[in-house]
Amino acid sequence: MSELAADGIPVAVTCRVLHIARQPYYRWLAHPVTDAELAEAYRADALFDAHRDDPEFGYRFLADEARAAGEIMTERTAWKICSGMGWWSAFSRKRRRGKGGRPGPPVHDDLVKCDFTAEGPNRLWLADITEHRTGEGKLYLCAIKDVWSNRIVGYSIDPRMKSRLAVNAVHNAVARRGDVAGCVLHTDRGSQFHSRKFVRALNQHHMIGSMGRVGAAGDNAAMESFFGLLQNNVLNRRSWSTRQQLRTAIVTWIERTYHRRRRQRSLARLTPIEYETIMTPPASQAA
Repeated sequence: MSELAADGIPVAVTCRVLHIARQPYYRWLAHPVTDAELAEAYRADALFDAHRDDPEFGYRFLADEARAAGEIMTERTAWKICSGMGWWSAFSRKRRRGKGGRPGPPVHDDLVKCDFTAEGPNRLWLADITEHRTGEGKLYLCAIKDVWSNRIVGYSIDPRMKSRLAVNAVHNAVARRGDVAGCVLHTDRGSQFHSRKFVRALNQHHMIGSMGRVGAAGDNAAMESFFGLLQNNVLNRRSWSTRQQLRTAIVTWIERTYHRRRRQRSLARLTPIEYETIMTPPASQAA
């Protein structure tokens, strides 16, 4: 409009042709958009596109996706924009059953306190649950990750989110890893991890339970990275007609891609399988 006005075309005529009001144009002319505001708008567009594609991503992963799209920003900037627009990870907005959706009291103390590090295998495991719809209904996945190597040491897939989902994941992990006595298993306060069956399974294998605090976003961040990758690479890639189709796709991606092909910066650009092979003493491997 400014260029047309410079060429002698009245603003009123341009606005009438474009079916827009003159007042907003004059307001912009008096207070033009600054370069900083324009840059923030582009960043917000990139974050919105990433959030629309993967609603499960938190602001850190949205910032990574925005950087990949060419909009460089710090995590703090991404948080500020997402917070202002109300774009939150779907994991942080779970609807819970029961009165007011409040989690029950913890059955274990918080032994981790957001320190997700381990000096060796089977020292600290994390567990969480995610869900996805199919043509036959929802399918639930409970995954357990060893923070030492980021390997998914056990998982359970079931059409119902009962306590057996978490219990079977524990049994599956123990069957794979062997002696896990003394291993700390950290979870959120979901009802499946509160159940007596789950606590009994931990005691059976001489494991130690740990539960995060209410409203501590960092407690889920370590598992959110894995679920975010799963969402992006499997769950949202297509629609799933049957639960069996999705189950097969999840298992194939975990065992073939995530464990053996996806290199991780936190593991010195190694895959979880490569990291465990290099860092585990030969005597332990033979055992």
